[in-house]
Amino acid sequence: MAELRKAFAGIGKSRAFAAVGRALAPADRVLLRISGGRFGVGTAIGLRTMLLTTIGRRSGEPRQVPLLYVERAGGYVVLGSNFGGEAHPAWSANLLAQPKATMAIRGRTVEVTGRLLAGEERKAMWDAVAEYWPAYDQYAVRAEHREIRVFLLEPVSR
Repeated sequence: MAELRKAFAGIGKSRAFAAVGRALAPADRVLLRISGGRFGVGTAIGLRTMLLTTIGRRSGEPRQVPLLYVERAGGYVVLGSNFGGEAHPAWSANLLAQPKATMAIRGRTVEVTGRLLAGEERKAMWDAVAEYWPAYDQYAVRAEHREIRVFLLEPVSR
């Protein structure tokens, strides 16, 4: 499975893949929602994805987005790459406005608090995610006028 993911990571660097990824996001959202975060579009090629639910900063309504993640530092690292687009994704602005969120992952729902990373911590987490999905380095090149946001989603203790 890791070999298949690595093969797709090379394709993932292209602008064409970004267009396909954006087009598949609604299907990914539905699959992750009905499976409780167990299965998404990328599962077949070995990608770890979650369904993150933030609160819309303007609407106050729940907003869901499928995201690739890497587990580190007792939490889940996600990047606001927007496939290297010019603008930050809406979910990242929502998380900045209201850090409390939930995620559906591996059949369970987890309450988390999102924390924007900076400095050495950001770099270390970026490197971990880019090692898993190398296309992120190309997304950073395409997003030349903005720094891609890196968040650590930390589970809320109960």
